[in-house]
Amino acid sequence: MGNEAGEWIMYGVKWDDPECIHTVEEAIAYINEVGFLPLFKNDIPGFSLEERTTPEYWWCDIPEKDPWLWRAIIAGKHDIVYGKFFDKKAGFISKKWLPVFANYRRDGYDFDALYEDGKAPLKHKRIMENFMEGNEDTEIFSSELKKLAGFGKEGYKGFEGAVTGLMMQIYLCNCDFKKRVNKKGAEYGWDVAVYSSPEHLFGYDYVTSRYKDAPQESWRQIVEHMHEIYPVATDGQIRKLLK
Repeated sequence: MGNEAGEWIMYGVKWDDPECIHTVEEAIAYINEVGFLPLFKNDIPGFSLEERTTPEYWWCDIPEKDPWLWRAIIAGKHDIVYGKFFDKKAGFISKKWLPVFANYRRDGYDFDALYEDGKAPLKHKRIMENFMEGNEDTEIFSSELKKLAGFGKEGYKGFEGAVTGLMMQIYLCNCDFKKRVNKKGAEYGWDVAVYSSPEHLFGYDYVTSRYKDAPQESWRQIVEHMHEIYPVATDGQIRKLLK
């Protein structure tokens, strides 16, 4: 997705193009095939869901055809993780590749150890407290998490940036998008992001299963895989998007 002369432009392929992804099932299959995939166009040609779908169906609000709705469907299935993982922008990581990214991006640290070593700010800890120490299976609406963690007019600032930072470190993900529920139990408003830890989806042992490897070994695997599936990608482009 780009902005040209003040107009947002979607990039993609025609419906009858052999590379076109037509359904959410095809999208899931492709993400699992390549291992990880940004949602929108970036510096690496062809490396996004946007560029493999038909532009006119984005935001058409038809679940069978709308890639924007697919992202929510995929997040809610809990087979692939979704979040801001690519240069602070949205995308998907398959279950197979999640431990590799977790080991590299976390530098081998669980969050509590990261904080104890002085490598994470207090406001990040206030967010992560809601997903640790008995709360590993918690799912929290973004608006609720903001209040629970003490962000707001009289509290911490930069909630969205803090959440994005934790996603980039693979400590958080979007596990669903749901409507909020009022006191009478009725749904209302737009679908809202729901956050959880990746451990909630796949378990602690699986997510941390590559901690035995050096983080740079995980990075080497990511780079080699990118060169294999997207040979046009330069080392600089890979570093910018996946570092």
